[in-house]
Amino acid sequence: MAQGHDALASGLERALARHLRERLGDEPKVTELARLTAGAANETWRFEAVGSGGDGERLGCILRRSPASLGVEAAADSETNLGKTGEAAVQQAARAAGVAAAEVLFVLDQDDNLGEGYVMTLLEGETIPRRILRDPEYGRLRAHLAHDCGRTLAQLHSVDPARLPTLNRMGAAEQLERYGEIYRSFGQPVPVFDLALRWLADHRREPSRVTLVHGDFRNGNLMVGPEGIRAVMDWELAHLGDPMEDLGWLCVTSWRFGEIDHPVGGFGQREDLFAGYEAAGGDRVDPDVVRYWEVFGTLKWGIMCMIMTHSHLGGVTRSVEKAAIGRRVSETELDLLNLLA
Repeated sequence: MAQGHDALASGLERALARHLRERLGDEPKVTELARLTAGAANETWRFEAVGSGGDGERLGCILRRSPASLGVEAAADSETNLGKTGEAAVQQAARAAGVAAAEVLFVLDQDDNLGEGYVMTLLEGETIPRRILRDPEYGRLRAHLAHDCGRTLAQLHSVDPARLPTLNRMGAAEQLERYGEIYRSFGQPVPVFDLALRWLADHRREPSRVTLVHGDFRNGNLMVGPEGIRAVMDWELAHLGDPMEDLGWLCVTSWRFGEIDHPVGGFGQREDLFAGYEAAGGDRVDPDVVRYWEVFGTLKWGIMCMIMTHSHLGGVTRSVEKAAIGRRVSETELDLLNLLA
C-alpha cells in the first residue's frame, strides 16, 4: 500500500511540475504533497509549488482529482456527469462573476494518466461545520452568515449561461424521475419516501427562470473566516435549474448539524437568507417554493444515503464512512414527516 501511494505521489509531482512551468519557470518543484482526508470518491491533495528562480515564487495549491480507478463509480454516483474539467470551468465562471471561489490554475490532461482533476490556489479558512457553529471566534460571523449566503447565491445565479460549459438541465420533474428510479432499484421500500415522492409530484411548479444551480451549497461546502465567506467549494453537482433549489438545499435539517432552531445551515433564519438574496439582485423569494425544495432536498439526501450504503454493501467501494452514512436514512424519514405534517 505504501509503495502504491509513493508511486502515485511521484506521478502527481511530475505531472504537476510540468503544468506549473509556464507560471513558475523552467524547473518548478512540488513539495509537501499530501492527501487530505476529505472526500469519499474524489481525492483532495494539498501541495506547495516553488519557482526555479533564486527568489522563486511559492504558491500554495489544491488538487481535486477523480482517480481513473474510480471512474465507473464516480459516474454512477454523479447526477450531472460534469467531470472535473467541467467542474473547473463552472468554478472559474462563477469566480469571474464575483462569487467567492478559488482561482483555477490548470486542468490535468490525458497525457498525465492520473485521472480527471484540476489545480486551484490554496485558500485558508474554516470548513468544519462544528467549529463554524460553536467556536467563539465565529460568533459575530454567525449573526450575518445567512444573509451572506443569500447574497452569494444571488451572485451565483446571475452567472451568464453563455460562459458555462454544457450543463444538464435538471428541474424538479427530471430529478424526481431520476431519484425515484434509483430508490425503487434498491428493492427496499421506505413508506415515508413513497409519501414524499407523491407529495413532490403533486406540488411541483415550473420555475420562474432557469439559472446555474450549485447543487450542493450547504454548511460544509463553505470556507469561511471571521469576516464572512471566503470560498464556495465542491462544484461537481452544478447544473441548470430552479435557483430556489439551492436555497432549499441549504435549509435541509441534515446541514444544521444539530442546531435545528437555525434552519439556514444551523446558523441563521430563512428571513435573513431571503433578504440577502433579494438585496443582492436575486428574484423575489416565494417561501413555499423554497419549502418545496427543502422537502425535495431531504428526500434526495435520504436516497443518496441509500446509494452510499449499497455501494459499500455491494462491494463497489468498501468504506466505513459510506456504511455509517447509510444509517442516516432513518433521520431523513423523521425530517420528512416533520416537513409534511
